[in-house]
Amino acid sequence: MKTTMFQTFKSIFIALLTLFAIQSGIYAQQTNIVRLSDFGVKSNSFENASEGVKKAIEFCKGKTNATLLLPGGRIDLWPEGANKRELYISNSTEDDTLSKVKNIGFLFENFKNLTIEGNNTLVVLHGKMVSFAILNSENVCLKNIRFDYERPTISELTISSVSPDSIETIIHPDSRYFIDNGQIGFYGEGWKSKSYHAILFEADKSLMKYNSFEPFSKGRAVQTSSLHVTFQGDFSKSSFHPGDILTVRDPYRDNCGGFISLSKDIQLENVKMHFMHGLGIVSQFTENISLLKVVAAPQKNSRRIIGSFADCFHFSGCKGKIMIDSCFTSGSHDDPINVHGTHMKIMAVTKDKKITVRFMHHQTYGFEAFFAKDSIAFVNPQTLMPIAYAKLKDAKLVNKREMELELDGELPENLKVGDCIENITWTPEVTIRNSRFERTNTRGLLLTTRRKILVENNIFYRTGMHAILIANDASSWYESGAVQDVSIRNNMFEECAYNSAPDNYVIAIAPENHQLVNGYYVHRNIRIENNTFKVYDRPILSARSTNGLVFSNNTINQSSFLNAGTNESTLRLTACKNVVVQKNKFNTTWEPKITLDQMSKKELKSDTKKIK
Repeated sequence: MKTTMFQTFKSIFIALLTLFAIQSGIYAQQTNIVRLSDFGVKSNSFENASEGVKKAIEFCKGKTNATLLLPGGRIDLWPEGANKRELYISNSTEDDTLSKVKNIGFLFENFKNLTIEGNNTLVVLHGKMVSFAILNSENVCLKNIRFDYERPTISELTISSVSPDSIETIIHPDSRYFIDNGQIGFYGEGWKSKSYHAILFEADKSLMKYNSFEPFSKGRAVQTSSLHVTFQGDFSKSSFHPGDILTVRDPYRDNCGGFISLSKDIQLENVKMHFMHGLGIVSQFTENISLLKVVAAPQKNSRRIIGSFADCFHFSGCKGKIMIDSCFTSGSHDDPINVHGTHMKIMAVTKDKKITVRFMHHQTYGFEAFFAKDSIAFVNPQTLMPIAYAKLKDAKLVNKREMELELDGELPENLKVGDCIENITWTPEVTIRNSRFERTNTRGLLLTTRRKILVENNIFYRTGMHAILIANDASSWYESGAVQDVSIRNNMFEECAYNSAPDNYVIAIAPENHQLVNGYYVHRNIRIENNTFKVYDRPILSARSTNGLVFSNNTINQSSFLNAGTNESTLRLTACKNVVVQKNKFNTTWEPKITLDQMSKKELKSDTKKIK
């Protein structure tokens, strides 16, 4: 009896201890939740929430495994009261004379183990602002949040009628404008366009094409009613149609949508970027990045066409793994995805194992691109052939354009001023899958990394240029490097590359090696298998200086979407080796044709009959 009672009391005591432990754990977890609403941020108030956001984020720094909880609804952020940082952003930094200080909506700097639960909040930015920046941080997750601009920096005009001497337009309500002495101008919160870069969206075909605003600028603008402007001038040579939408921006890049730098293990999940000014989400020298269900597109009820001023997702000098899964981009003025490193040019070589290297493209400079203990490759800019490899003992940024590097070992004997250098430590493995890319006038994916690349189960819908471009250059954009293991499989390519004729290949492997070296190939091991191509024209694949290229088991269906051009080459191969083209199914009225340049037929294994 006593034993039974003792056991009963013991069980109750243990249960109470367990309950206390559970409650204590829940309380501990709750105390790690930082609510934005506790810092004066109110949903749908249309008040400036910048100060409250800044204070809440700062409060998170005292927490372990903190969660910043947003209130839902809409909140508004202005530059006044927001965090400001001087940022030098790859492919988005221009003009040394202007300030590089950015206004940042959500700044997460020197954080570890932080979750930002957006609670489907719509964050509306005013003026030119970076939506979020994650700097020098680790294990940060941003999820369930939406960002938009009160006044996007791209203006949109719908053409309602066309005649040889006038065009009537309806200007989108979000596109603020003025008319002065018959000339139209566009402005926003704290800015005014100084020049006009125009891209036309043909709504009936869902095509984006380069265009010109010059006929409108040379004509006379007349306000006919609210948001209705008629342009009087010479439009006799124009090809505009009612329903077309002209999208216009000042091409100067001075910002980005989001910025991730010098960080590790960063995840964006269910993040919607409804407009991004400058470049898109830029990840720079960061290790392990996941984009899951990330959208770069206008809000569905906005009636806007453009979601990004330039690229959508841009990765420069990253390493580890880049995972892009179940994402969607629509309405970008440049590439949906670009993954690359940066070639820097050697400006000086000294006997003490030091070299001075320089950023060469005017939009990329001002940040550290090499670090101590990094492995590097010396590259001939004309052939893109590696000259030698080395390891760095030290690296420092000596000015905004140059770095001084000290080698851990002897300088290569054949090294000279004018050669280039690539950081091969900071090169990522890339997976892009289950995503859709549409409504862009340029390419779909730009991929140049020496580690494994997997592109699978995606839809490329009417990209203006190549759906996939594998480049590598050390003379124009200076975007490195050579690929070594690429698999492109189970994707749908639908009526792409209409802006590139006659070089309108759906996939292009196009390294910019201006001199070919016998026996050396820039790219290798690229497999394009089990994809479906819906094409209106013959060009499908071009490849240059590639060793180990497979194009097999793909299905090619013919479309009458546009008229075919004059290029009859289905595949064009230049200076390639070990190429296999087999078991592809052509549901077309034309037979596939392979054109060979600077290579022999013995380098090609194919069941295609027409080879030239």
